[in-house]
Amino acid sequence: MISRILSIAMKRYVMLLFAFLTLWEATSSVTHYSLPEEMEEGSVVANLAADLGLDVDSLSKRKIRLDIIDSKKYLEINKDTGELYIAQRIDRESLCTTKTSCFLKLDAIIQSPVRMFNIELEITDINDNAPHFRRDRIQLDISESAAPGERFSITNAVDPDVGSNSVRTYALSESEHFKIEIQTGRDGSKFADLILKKALDREKHAVHNLILTAVDGGVPARSGTASIIVHVLDTNDNAPQFDQDVYTLNITENSPIGSLVIQLNATDLDEGTNSEILYSFTIYTSEKTQDTFDLNPDNGEIKVKGEIDYEEIKLFEIHVEAKDKGQIQLSTHSKLIIFITDMNDNYPVISIKSFTSQVKENVVVGSVLALISVSDRDSGDNGHVDLTINEQLPFTLEKSSDNHYDLMVMKPLDREKVAEYDITLTVRDRGSPSLSDNETITLELLDVNDNAPQFRKSSYTIPVMENNAPGSLLSPVTAFDPDFHENQYLVYFIIEKEIANTSMSMLFSINPENGDLYALKTFDYEREKEFIFHIEARDSGVPPLSSNVTVHIIILDQNDNTPLIVSPWRAQGSVVEEVIPRSTDKGYLIAKVIAIDSDSVQNSRVTYQFLQITDATLFSLDQYNGEIRTMRMFSYRDPRHQRLVVIAKDNGDPSLSATVTIKLSTLEHVIKAFSETSEVPLEYDIFSDLNLYLLIGLGSVSFLLLMTILVTIVLKCQKPKPNKPTPPCRNSVVSQRSSTVADSTLVSNDAYWYSLFLAETRKGKLVVRQPVPKSGGYIVSSIPRSTGLTETSDSAASTLQYSK
Repeated sequence: MISRILSIAMKRYVMLLFAFLTLWEATSSVTHYSLPEEMEEGSVVANLAADLGLDVDSLSKRKIRLDIIDSKKYLEINKDTGELYIAQRIDRESLCTTKTSCFLKLDAIIQSPVRMFNIELEITDINDNAPHFRRDRIQLDISESAAPGERFSITNAVDPDVGSNSVRTYALSESEHFKIEIQTGRDGSKFADLILKKALDREKHAVHNLILTAVDGGVPARSGTASIIVHVLDTNDNAPQFDQDVYTLNITENSPIGSLVIQLNATDLDEGTNSEILYSFTIYTSEKTQDTFDLNPDNGEIKVKGEIDYEEIKLFEIHVEAKDKGQIQLSTHSKLIIFITDMNDNYPVISIKSFTSQVKENVVVGSVLALISVSDRDSGDNGHVDLTINEQLPFTLEKSSDNHYDLMVMKPLDREKVAEYDITLTVRDRGSPSLSDNETITLELLDVNDNAPQFRKSSYTIPVMENNAPGSLLSPVTAFDPDFHENQYLVYFIIEKEIANTSMSMLFSINPENGDLYALKTFDYEREKEFIFHIEARDSGVPPLSSNVTVHIIILDQNDNTPLIVSPWRAQGSVVEEVIPRSTDKGYLIAKVIAIDSDSVQNSRVTYQFLQITDATLFSLDQYNGEIRTMRMFSYRDPRHQRLVVIAKDNGDPSLSATVTIKLSTLEHVIKAFSETSEVPLEYDIFSDLNLYLLIGLGSVSFLLLMTILVTIVLKCQKPKPNKPTPPCRNSVVSQRSSTVADSTLVSNDAYWYSLFLAETRKGKLVVRQPVPKSGGYIVSSIPRSTGLTETSDSAASTLQYSK
C-alpha cells in the first residue's frame, strides 16, 4: 500500500513539474527558496517583492496572490511589505511522504498586468519524527524445540524523516535466549532479525518479553520501541507428575457407595493437550480393587464403587497411571495404599465342633459334652468375644485355648428331675455398641435304671364285701417308675405266702402288666376276716429293680347269717318246756333267750321281742338281753299253761331273725330252778345211757356248788365296770386270746371261741365247754335289760350252726 501511495505522489509531482517548466518557459524566471519544515506560523521566509523586483506599494493595487496547493495555504504574501511568510505549519513528511527531497512550488499571480512568477520552495527535513514500529506489540510463537541459531523475522521500524534523521540502528533488551542482527535493505533502510542463541524451555520460561528499540541518526537522536512477546510453543517433553509417589490413607469399612476417597492430582508442565491428563488403573490393580473403587479419568477422583468389608480385605493397593494427551503420550504412575478401618459390623459366631446330644444320666461330673469355638471377623475389641451359658444349669464352660471352650458337666444329672436341657450359648463381643449372638443346643439325658418302682401308697387297705363273685376286681395296686423305656416297664407279682395251708396265689391274682388285683374265690367274713400279703413291682431294667408293698385285704361283713338261738336249748323244731312254781314273785326270771349271730358289728346285734304271748300283762321280755321275767304274780284266773314265742332279730339290712317257742307250765308246789346258763345242745349225740346216768349222778352231787358259782357269775355280769373287760359269764362266748365289751356286748375276732353250752339230758343239765371252729365267730349281746315290749314277727325256728 505504501508503494501505491508513492506511485500516485510521483505522478502528481511529474505533472506539477511539467506545468512548472511550461510556466517557466513563459516567464523565463523561477524564484527558489529553502526553509526547514515545521517553522512557526508567521515566520518570514523571504521578501518576495524585493526578490521579484516588484513595487511594494503597488502590490495591493495589483492584487497579488498565491495559488493554494492541496487545498492548504502554507504561505502567504504580506501585501504591505511584500514578505513571504508561513501561514500554516509545513510538515515535510506530510507533503513528501516518499521523497527524500521535498519542494513546494507556488505561483504568484499579479493583475494589471498579468504576470505570474514561479516560486520553488524547498522544504528541508528536521529530525522531528522518532522511529516507530507499525505494531507496538510483536508476538512470536517459537517452539521450545527450536534449535539455537534459528532466525525469526520481525517488523522493522519506520521514520518519516529522511537522510540521517531516518532509522540508523536497532537495540534489543537483554536476553539470554535472543539477539538481533541488523540488516540493510537495497534502499538503505535498516531492519533487524531475531536470532535464537539458546534453546528454549517452556516449562521454565513460557513467555519472553523483549523490547526492540529503533534509533534514528538525528541530533539529538530519536528512538521508538516495540514490545516483542515470544510465546514458547510447548512440545510434549514433560510427563505428568503426581503430588506423591505413594499415597497412604484410611477409610472405614461399609463406606457409602459414591463417597469420595481421594482426588488425585497429577500435573504436567506442558500446556494444551500436552498437559491434559487422563487417569486410569494400571494392570497391577486387581479386578477386585477395580470393582470396589471407581476412578474418574478426567479429574482423578476415586470414589467407593462397591462394598468394603474389612473382614474380606484389610488393605487395598491401587496403581494409577496419569497420561497426557500429547501426540506422543507421556505417562507416570503412583500407588495408593488404602487401609480399611474396622467397624463392629459382624456378629460373633458360635461353632459347635463336637457335641454329644445324648448322654446317660449317670455321666461323670467333669465329662466334656461339647467342644465349642467362637469367632468374630472384626478386629481389636470388636473381635474380642466372650462366651457364656444360661444360668442355673449343672454345666460349666472351661476355656481350653483362645476362643475355644469345653462344655462340661458341673453337677450330677438326674433324668427323672430334668429329662432334657436347653443350653443357650451366648457370645458377645467387646465392641461399642456390643454385638451378640446365641445358639441353643438340646441335651437329652438317657435313662439309667437307677430308680426302683414306687407304689403310690405305702400300703394298701382294700375292703372287700364277703360273698364277692370269683374273679371280681378288688383294686388296682399300681406303682410308677420314674425311669424311661424298658426301665419303666413294670411287672407285678404276688409274693407267695401260705395262710392255713392255702397259698395267696390260690386266693388272689394280679395282672402283671397293670397291677389290677382280683379275687379268685368267694370270701366268707365268718371264716376269713382279713388277709395280709405283699405285692412286688419289678422293672425291666438291667439289672432289674423292685419294691413291694403291703396289701391288707379286709373282708367286710354282710348280713348273711341268721341269728342262732342257743338258749334255751331245744331240739330241732321242738318246743322248750319250762315248769315254774305258780307262787313266783314279780320279777322272777322265767327264762333267758340267748341268740348268737356269726355276723359282725351291726349285723350281729340281736334284739328280742315277743312274737306271741298268752298274756302280755304277765311276762316281760328285755329286748337286749333276752330275759323273760314275770311282771306280776300269778292269779287263779291265769291259765296254767302259757305259750311264749320269742323272736331274735339282728340289726342287719335286711334284718334276719330266729324264733323260739317256750311252753311254760305252772305248778303249785314244785320249785324248779332256772338255769341262766345258755343251753347249747351238742352237735352230735355222743352220750350213751351209761354216760347219761353217770352225769346225772355227778350233777346231783355238785348241783349246789354249781348254782352258787352261776349266781355269782350272773351278778358280776350285770354290773360291769367301765373301761375294764367284762369277765365271762356262763351265757357268754369266751375268747381264747382277747375280747372286748362295748355297750355290754362281747365281741371277739379270735380264731377260736369257747361257749358254755347247757347239755340237756333226760335226767338233768350239764355245762359242757365246747370249742367253736376256727373260722367261726360269734357276738353275743348282753345289753342291759329293758322292760319295753317290741313288736314281733314270724320267723322260723333255727338251730345252732357254725360257719365253715
